[in-house]
Amino acid sequence: MANYTQSTKSISLDEYGIRNAEVHYQLPPEKLHEIAIAKGQGVETSSGALAVNTGEFTGRSPLDRFIVKDEVTKDRVWWGNVNIPFDPNDFQKLYDKVTDYLSGKEVFVRDSYACADKNYKLNIRVITEYAWSNQFADNMFLRPTDEELKNFSPEWTIVNAPGFMADPAVDATRQHNFAILDFTRKIALIGGTGYTGEIKKGIFSALNFILPVFKDTLPMHCSANIGKDDDTAIFFGLSGTGKTTLSADPERRLIGDDEHGWTKENTVFNFEGGCYAKVINLCQENEPDIFKAIKKGAILENVILDANGNVDFDDVSITQNTRVSYPIEHIDNIAVPSIGKNPKNIFFLTADAFGVLPPISKLTPSQAAYHFISGYTAKVAGTEAGVVEPTPNFSACFGAPFMPLHPAKYAEMLSTKMKETGVNVWLVNTGWTGGPYGVGTRMKLKYTRAMINAVLNGDLGLYDYDHYHIHSVFGVAQPRSCPGVPSEVLSPRTTWNNDEAYYTTAFKLTNAFRENFKKFESFASEEIRRGGPQRYTF
Repeated sequence: MANYTQSTKSISLDEYGIRNAEVHYQLPPEKLHEIAIAKGQGVETSSGALAVNTGEFTGRSPLDRFIVKDEVTKDRVWWGNVNIPFDPNDFQKLYDKVTDYLSGKEVFVRDSYACADKNYKLNIRVITEYAWSNQFADNMFLRPTDEELKNFSPEWTIVNAPGFMADPAVDATRQHNFAILDFTRKIALIGGTGYTGEIKKGIFSALNFILPVFKDTLPMHCSANIGKDDDTAIFFGLSGTGKTTLSADPERRLIGDDEHGWTKENTVFNFEGGCYAKVINLCQENEPDIFKAIKKGAILENVILDANGNVDFDDVSITQNTRVSYPIEHIDNIAVPSIGKNPKNIFFLTADAFGVLPPISKLTPSQAAYHFISGYTAKVAGTEAGVVEPTPNFSACFGAPFMPLHPAKYAEMLSTKMKETGVNVWLVNTGWTGGPYGVGTRMKLKYTRAMINAVLNGDLGLYDYDHYHIHSVFGVAQPRSCPGVPSEVLSPRTTWNNDEAYYTTAFKLTNAFRENFKKFESFASEEIRRGGPQRYTF
């Protein structure tokens, strides 16, 4: 665990083109907390956490995320509207403008690293304009000891300047904000946005290229935990599906809540040293571990406080994407170090707003590969402008915005891992039951926890007709019974009480799956293609 004494080491940023700056190196989080408040950039909540407003951007801006197209990336990256190319010369000019902007200013520098497995360690230097951005980096990256800092040599550098606004006509950006990865210079350049998720996801995106290309390791947008028998469970899922909540189990040790690698040695390691959780509608009863983690050292983003500093977690007047970051040590039951053995169970989490997927089902290897490439969840009315009814949302590998390679590459690696290790894969619907959004209700968290616990305890029975029913539309195997869950809940059709409406909606979703998968068909094997829904309507 890191020693938070302030380092006496002083460094120059001249090599980065940042000159005459007042450099604060490796300040402890308590000091960064104080500075943010003193500068009027944040306030302390009643729990002791720092609350900040990230400004214009309260989430990532996917269309303003670029990768420099050069000799390292040109033939490897899957170019398109996810991985948008940026010219190396334009990058250098923009980088020089950002470093000129930071020159002469007060800046905050932090040395940290990613990847808990020392064999895959990536040293990172983070240079930020704001104190609270630097505290976020301290929360989210792994924290070196004083001894490790003595000879620290950064491999990657993050330069974060929220106050710098690009000129699209001159700087080759789309608008004034940008997040750009340069794999040759090993720099993540971020400007025009205070949203801290760009810092976290910049390094995640870099590792999603580095690990499979150079380290034969599968990077995963997932959470992971370990049981008392050292059995590892992995939870894939997009934002809002319950990934962080379901992995924070008091009966299991948390490896990490969002980003992991699965090595050729068949171990699973956390990329990070902290958690970054959504706090919309957070309550102590449903999510006690996360609620308790919001204390001194944590940073809340874009929440509303009352006059006494109490947070109204239900108030989304700034954004639905209210969040908290905190060091993983704020969770009581964690794995130290953040490494697990070969996983025995993998859960694909989806918040199906159509209410037609079973609450839990077992997948064959071909179905698992298909659903991994698909990465399905759904958007509901009100979460984004223009969304007035449930809308399918597909994000390849449950993390397309952060995947520089073609999704088939990651799916192929996962499929190989599954076959080698015999891991079980489950599709879990944390979304709606008894009808679609607006008609049905959200699946009760206690039921979802009971189903996952039944899997982990081996209580769902043998994979046979007596214990499982093959869904007539999606072809997945849904259990007939589960401890702690009413049997009617396990059958989505039964909860609707309207077969015609149920099947009409189910076929609508299968058509969306098929339409989305068209762009992957030429890359996917026949086995994977057959893992999708086999029945559909015109």
